[in-house]
Amino acid sequence: MTTQRQTLLFPDVSEKIEIPKPVNVASVPQRSPFRYPGGKTWFVPTFRRWIEQIYPKPDLLIEPFAGGGIISLTALFENLVQKVIMVELDEEIAAVWKSVVKGDAEWLANRILTFELTRESVIKEIGQVPKTQKEKAFQTILKNRTLHGGILAEGSGFLKYGENGKGIHSRWYPATIAKRLISLNYVANRIDFRCDDGLKVLQEFANNSNAVYFIDPPYTAGGKKAGKRLYKHCELDHEHLFTLCETLKGDFLMTYDNAEEVKRMARSHGFQMRLIPMNNTHHATMEELVIGKDLSWMDKFPAVHEHKAKYLGRKTKK
Repeated sequence: MTTQRQTLLFPDVSEKIEIPKPVNVASVPQRSPFRYPGGKTWFVPTFRRWIEQIYPKPDLLIEPFAGGGIISLTALFENLVQKVIMVELDEEIAAVWKSVVKGDAEWLANRILTFELTRESVIKEIGQVPKTQKEKAFQTILKNRTLHGGILAEGSGFLKYGENGKGIHSRWYPATIAKRLISLNYVANRIDFRCDDGLKVLQEFANNSNAVYFIDPPYTAGGKKAGKRLYKHCELDHEHLFTLCETLKGDFLMTYDNAEEVKRMARSHGFQMRLIPMNNTHHATMEELVIGKDLSWMDKFPAVHEHKAKYLGRKTKK
């Protein structure tokens, strides 16, 4: 496969690294009902490569900051693991996953298909106090699909223009969202969902050697302002997270914003790092950090990184 390349310089490394253009997310199966800020659809191909090279095959994937859940859902639909534990502290997002696990995905799908979307109807609906969990889940999806950037945090406003000037209709695809929700019935019995603190769950399962972890935390302190704009729960003890990762018996893969303080923490805990390209919501190419115990598997794929490049972090014996 021919790949367009751009040359970047990895921090503190004199050799140049060639990395490809970002993944076209249209080529990745869309499983999640959310349009989620910071979503990891673009990371799915790299995630597949990581988990497929783990031997023996893990039974359990734990995602302590699940959000839109695309990584966990991919792992289930593609039978990469038997079961996932999805953890999310945001009560609105949690209402959606709880409803799916409880068996209310079809109710949600029908509610979405029959809802007459106008600015007035949305304002009326989200202004009501939900009486049930599934009603709260519907409100969450409605807000996620009509508010700017899919942002649920306080202060987010409605889409003004959206795609082709469609405004709030530009992200509202009732049939598509309903289909995704109904398809979740095929894997719902393999999801253990928890509205909880992700760090607490990591600590709970640290000694489980049959578990692996995909960790995509909120912004670091350097991006706190942006974090507050995007997420309700953006405060996190990042140093404690890195310390917990050292205690995990199973393998983990962590993605982070490309910030100096993150690199410092990764070095101090002896983890390896790689840069990977992604497109943000404004279609600008950026780089995120991939962090793990041993990322030598990434060097086997020239489409991700050139094998000759030198990287920071020590290799960890298995």
